[in-house]
Amino acid sequence: MAQTGHHPSGSDCAPGATEPHWAAGVEGQRRADLGNGYYRNPVLAGDHPDPSILKDGEVYYKVSSSFIYYPGLVVWESRDLVNWAPVGPALREFVGSVFAPDLVKHEGRYYIYFPALNMPQTDGAASSPPPSKRRPLTTYVVHADRIAGPWSDPVDVEIYDGIDPGHVVGEDGKRYLFMSGGGLVPISDDGLKRTAPTERVYDGWKYPDDWIVEGFALEGPKLLRRDGWFYLFAAEGGTAGPPTSHMVVVARSRSVRGPWENCPHNPIVRTATIREPWWSRGHGTPVEGPQGDWWLVYHGYENGFRTLGRQMLLEPMAWTAEGWPEAKGGDLSKPIRKPRAGKPDVHGMAFSGDFSMEAFGARLAFFKPDSNYFDRVHVDGGTLVLAGQGTGPAGASPLLMDAGDRSYEVSVGLELRGAALGGLLLFYDGRFFCGLASNASRFRSYKGGVEPLFVPALPAIGPNLFLRLVNDANVASFFYSHDGRTWTKHSSFEVSGYNHNVADGFLSLRPAIFAAGDGSVAFHSLRYTASV
Repeated sequence: MAQTGHHPSGSDCAPGATEPHWAAGVEGQRRADLGNGYYRNPVLAGDHPDPSILKDGEVYYKVSSSFIYYPGLVVWESRDLVNWAPVGPALREFVGSVFAPDLVKHEGRYYIYFPALNMPQTDGAASSPPPSKRRPLTTYVVHADRIAGPWSDPVDVEIYDGIDPGHVVGEDGKRYLFMSGGGLVPISDDGLKRTAPTERVYDGWKYPDDWIVEGFALEGPKLLRRDGWFYLFAAEGGTAGPPTSHMVVVARSRSVRGPWENCPHNPIVRTATIREPWWSRGHGTPVEGPQGDWWLVYHGYENGFRTLGRQMLLEPMAWTAEGWPEAKGGDLSKPIRKPRAGKPDVHGMAFSGDFSMEAFGARLAFFKPDSNYFDRVHVDGGTLVLAGQGTGPAGASPLLMDAGDRSYEVSVGLELRGAALGGLLLFYDGRFFCGLASNASRFRSYKGGVEPLFVPALPAIGPNLFLRLVNDANVASFFYSHDGRTWTKHSSFEVSGYNHNVADGFLSLRPAIFAAGDGSVAFHSLRYTASV
């Protein structure tokens, strides 16, 4: 499958053009590898917040916060830290909004530790999580003998007083989880339960009072043991808000209980001005490269494209003579030499094509689903039949694609069955979405989560139709067709405000299909094409 290349900031239109040029067959994630020994950030475009990286022999694995997208905790793999492809989801059971995870391997077994926030259903979704999952905040672990699974059901680790667990084996050989706020929690040898109360062992690094940040927010601890030291990489400053919020700070200690000495040149990563190409850079994981060099993986918002969520960034890291890490990426808008001795592989995945059950996770994810969400799904000969839920998009638990391109188009065929309402959207959450849908009686359009007063309603064109979305750098246009070849434009919307700073939730704006009402919708001929 072909992939997209990174293009410079600004318009994607040729001089004098009225719409972008669409390249046939280009799909999936923006490709970071430039093919000449260099790469350009992001290494994973789209919403990949809070990346946790595990080096396992010659292979690297990654998981990120999956929040209320399910199946969640999708594992990705790479052999060069630049080209990444999905392995599959590790979490299928709905347990709430999944925050910053930590992927580790201990004594031959894989573990993913993660906090889940039980979010009340406020947008018309069918039901809340089951009663056993209704604690406000719980740390869970899933585990597996193989990275591809099968993964266990989520296990309650019995930690309810922090987020962002970071696993470490202490100098005593025992296992611990570092938590937000500098907490340290001993856990059992099997890694499944806490064994003692939380102990606060680190107070963070105090940044200057005049820095413009969202808040102190000591979080995202990632632990590394090197040359007799424990190194603690942590986030501060808040994950969004002002572009200059968020950062990576480092401290070290001979013991997991401290005392912790802060790096003399903290923070090692931070967005200093609004003019930089990447905003709110932070939440870093250090990782050794294929040939012993060092790298730092973290997330950031792309300047002008908060709608894409927090994308995954990579920059080289070095160690000073005094044993402190330094980020060496410089201007992240420029190409950077790839890790030495890495083995390039497949990057991204195709959104287009037939539907299959294997597509759920990386390619398609439900938004805030009911606990039995797969009961709605039937795949038949490459066609997805989705039973209706709720009365409209907000309560329908739409199926979303994590598109990482600044501009793209999506088209899909629909067969409306019974009294179902089916459509194509750009969807942030149950309050912020826009798009086009139809049932047996008429078309419906949506803007800002409601049907606008002054967009003309149109009669339905029958149970079989095609819908098309063109997102041109946050200007979205929607089209309909009888045959998938001749298109009629219905409406256009500006969507740059559909992002976390406006809507909260730490999510991203994603193409979506949905089925609501009584009946079902059969989706076919899904096509995603990125602009070049």
